[in-house]
Amino acid sequence: MLSTTFMDLGIALGLGLLTGLQKERAASPLAGLRTFGLVTVAGAVAALLGEATTPWVIVGGLLAIASLMVAGNIVLLRTDKLDPGQTTEAAFVLMYLIGALVVVGPREVAIVCGATVAMLLHLREELHTWVVKLTDRDVRAMMQFVVISLVVLPVLPDEAYGPYTVINPRQVWWMVVLIVGLNLAGYGAFRIFGARAGTALAGVLGGVVSSTATTISYARQTKAEAGRDRTAVVIVWVASGVVFVRILFEISAVAPSFLRYTAGPLLIMLGAFALIAAMIWRSASEPSNLALQPGNPSELKPAILFGALYAGVLLVVAAAEDLLGDAGLYAAAALSGLTDVDAITLSTSRLVSTDRLDPNVGWRLVLLASMSNLVFKLVVAAILGSAAFARRLARLAVIALAVGAALLTFWP
Repeated sequence: MLSTTFMDLGIALGLGLLTGLQKERAASPLAGLRTFGLVTVAGAVAALLGEATTPWVIVGGLLAIASLMVAGNIVLLRTDKLDPGQTTEAAFVLMYLIGALVVVGPREVAIVCGATVAMLLHLREELHTWVVKLTDRDVRAMMQFVVISLVVLPVLPDEAYGPYTVINPRQVWWMVVLIVGLNLAGYGAFRIFGARAGTALAGVLGGVVSSTATTISYARQTKAEAGRDRTAVVIVWVASGVVFVRILFEISAVAPSFLRYTAGPLLIMLGAFALIAAMIWRSASEPSNLALQPGNPSELKPAILFGALYAGVLLVVAAAEDLLGDAGLYAAAALSGLTDVDAITLSTSRLVSTDRLDPNVGWRLVLLASMSNLVFKLVVAAILGSAAFARRLARLAVIALAVGAALLTFWP
C-alpha cells in the first residue's frame, strides 16, 4: 500500500513537472515548473486525505488553488504583466484535479489527461497557425460532423426494425458517423498536404477521400492535358490500392472478429497493388497539382444518402441470402460495389458480427465488391479519360482482377 502511494505521488509530480516545463519555457509570469509540480502533488495529497477522511478535502484544496490564482493575477495586474488569456489558469486547476485523479483512479486516464494538457500547451503556436488557415468551409465541416455524431446519433432508437429485423437506426447512423469521420480525416489531410502532394501522396490522399472521385478527376485531366496519362495511372492505381486499407480499417472498427477471415485475402490484394505500383513507378512524373477537389465531407444530405444506401444494402443482402442463397449474395455484392465499397463492407461486417452471415462468404462478398468497383473505374477511364490512360489502367486491372478471381476460387 505504501509503495502504491509513493507511486501515485511520483506520477502526479512527473505530470506536473512535464506541464510546468512548458510554461517555464514560455516564461509564464503566473506559474512555472515548480508551481505546476507542487499543485499536481497537492491534488494527489488532497485525494489521499480525502480517502482517509472526507472527499470534501479535494473540494477545499480546489478552492485554495483557485484563491492562489486570483491572488497571483491581482499582483500581476499591478505590475502590468497580466496575461489576458486564461490558459495558465485553466491548466493550473486541471492539473490539480489530474493529481487527485492519479490517486482515485483510473490512473491511466490521469496520465493520458496530463500528457494531453502538456501537449496542448506546447503546441500553442502550431494550433493558432492551424486555426488561422481554416476556411469557413473547414469550420462548417467540423460543426456538421458534431451534429452528425453528437446530436443525431444519441436520439435514434437502438432497436431493429423492418423485414429480417436488420435495420437498427442507431447502428445505421453509427456507420454514417464512421464513414463521415473517415472522409473528414481524408479531407483534413488533403487540406494540409494537397497543394504540395507528390505522386505517392496524391494517390494515398485520393484513396482516403474517394478512389472513384480520384479516377474521375484524373481521367478528365488526361483528356485535357497531353502527357499526363502515365502519372495519372500511378495515382489512380495507388488510390485503388488504398481502398483495401480503408476496408480493413472499417472491418476492424465494426466487426474485429471478422478481420481474421478478411485480412489474408485483402492483404494479398493490397500487396498485388503495391507490387504493381512499384513496377510502374518509374514511368510517373511529379504532378504539378492535385486534380481532386473534394467537397465538404460532413454535409447532412450525403450523410443521409449513405445511411439509406447502407440500410438498403443491409436489407438486400439479408433478403438475397434468404431467397436466392449464395448466388443472390454475390450478385448483390457485385452491384452494390460498383460505385461504393463502403456500404457493402459495413453491411457485410455487421451481418457477420451478428452471426447472420458466414464469415467465409462475407469476405468473398467484400472482395467481389472491390473487384466490381475496379471494373467501374475502368469504365470511367474509358469514357472520361484519354485512350492511353484507359489502356494502361486496363492492363494493370486485368492482373489485379486475376489475383482476386484466384483468391475467390482457391482460398480456403
